Amino acid sequence: MAAPTPPEQATMRFADRVGDYVRCRPGYPPEVIAGLVERHGLRPEHAVADVGSGTGIWTECLLRHGHRVHAVEPNEPMRAAAERRLGSDPRFISIAGTAEATTLPDASVDWVTAAQAFHWFDPPRCRAEFRRILSSPAGLVVLIWNNRREDTPFLAAYEQLLQAHGTDYAAVKHERVEKDGSLERLFGGSHYARHVFANTQEFDYAGLEGRTLSASYTPREGDPRRSALLAELRRVFDEHGQAGRVQVLYETRVYVGPLR
Repeated sequence: MAAPTPPEQATMRFADRVGDYVRCRPGYPPEVIAGLVERHGLRPEHAVADVGSGTGIWTECLLRHGHRVHAVEPNEPMRAAAERRLGSDPRFISIAGTAEATTLPDASVDWVTAAQAFHWFDPPRCRAEFRRILSSPAGLVVLIWNNRREDTPFLAAYEQLLQAHGTDYAAVKHERVEKDGSLERLFGGSHYARHVFANTQEFDYAGLEGRTLSASYTPREGDPRRSALLAELRRVFDEHGQAGRVQVLYETRVYVGPLR
């Protein structure tokens, strides 16, 4: 198995993809918040550190639920995009920090969340940091990913396209954390809860292209491999699209637990 990207290198991977990320990345189904409320006691008065907050997709969900959110993001262009979208909300606190060094005070938040981000973290170092900033040893950490399904003809072809044309797709796929022990190293065992929810996006070709180029493992502008990827993407879209649209189906996977 390839070694994960060091956190200091991961922080800048999306700097040139912010526009596509804002426009084309999936959100999170409302059942995620509802499940955290019903099963784990999340309340609006809880202060949350949203670590690796990116452009604020999950941060916005927390703000809508009434939380004060410390949005910790090391990538300046992504952080700036979140500030433009969410900066008018007084409960939104933008922080230039990392999972391993959030800059937050000791015991300053009730929950820690990381949406589509933990696979970039260093588990032992962020575990120590999360324990430091949580207000209670029983405080919960929530990890969330939108895992793209592969069980339709279009999604199977799309997966093959990424495997063939992605720059380091296999090495950085976030699904690896479910198999390589990263979750257990963070939580201190396998006591965490796991929840799964359905999620969907629908795209025309322009939207699908933006979604594809928002990923850090697709060739950057100027890379000669980019034109081959886009040509194959167009072919896959034309073959599998219905009325000029395709559906991208996800399992939104949520992991919740204290740091024992």
